[in-house]
Amino acid sequence: MPRLREVPRAEVTDELILFFYDRLFGPDRDPAVDHGTATGSPGDWWTVFAQSPDVFRHAVKGFQLYRNADLDPALRELGQCRAGWARGSQFVFSQHCKQMRALGMPEEKIEAIPHWQTADCYSPLERAVLAYTDALVLDGGRVPDRVFDVLKEHLSDKEILQLTYITCMYEMHATMCRALRLEFDDRPEPVEEVAAPEGYGARDISADLTGT
Repeated sequence: MPRLREVPRAEVTDELILFFYDRLFGPDRDPAVDHGTATGSPGDWWTVFAQSPDVFRHAVKGFQLYRNADLDPALRELGQCRAGWARGSQFVFSQHCKQMRALGMPEEKIEAIPHWQTADCYSPLERAVLAYTDALVLDGGRVPDRVFDVLKEHLSDKEILQLTYITCMYEMHATMCRALRLEFDDRPEPVEEVAAPEGYGARDISADLTGT
C-alpha cells in the first residue's frame, strides 16, 4: 500500500485529474479501489499525486515537456531508465524499459542497462549519456570533462540541457516513488539485520569477527 492516501474518483473535482483517471483506468472505474493500468502497474502514482492538483499538473506538464523535446527519444529513455536503476526505483526502471522497447531499441541494449560499463552494444554517444546519468544521479552532478566533451561532440547545447533536466526529473520521480512506496516500489526494505542462530551470544560474535 502507498504511504499516502489515494484519492477516490468521487472526491476528485479537478478536470485534468478526472481526464487522466478516465484515460488510464476507464470512466467506470475508481482507480483508488480498482487498481491496474495497461502497462501492468497498479496506477497508484496517479491517485496519490491527486492529493495536490497543483503538484499533479506540474508533473503532467513535465511528461509533456519530455515528449516534446528535441532530444532523440532513444537517448532520453536511456537517461530515464538508467536513472531509475541507479536510484533503485523498480517502477521508473521497469516503465522505461518498456518505453525503450516501444521505440524499437534492441533488447541487448535494454538488458545491458544495469551493467552498461562492461557492455559493448552502445555507441560512444550512448555510453556518454549513460555515464552522464550516473554522474547526475550517483555523483550529485560531478561530471568529468571527458564525459561532457563527448556529449558536446554529438549534441547541441539545447539537447544537453534537455537531457540534464529530463534525467534529473526522473531521478526525482524515482526518489519519490521509493519514499512514498508507489507502484512497483511498494516493497519492504531489503537491507535489514539477519538474526543470529538461537544461543549465539556477544562472546561468540566477538570470536566470529576476530577469528579467535
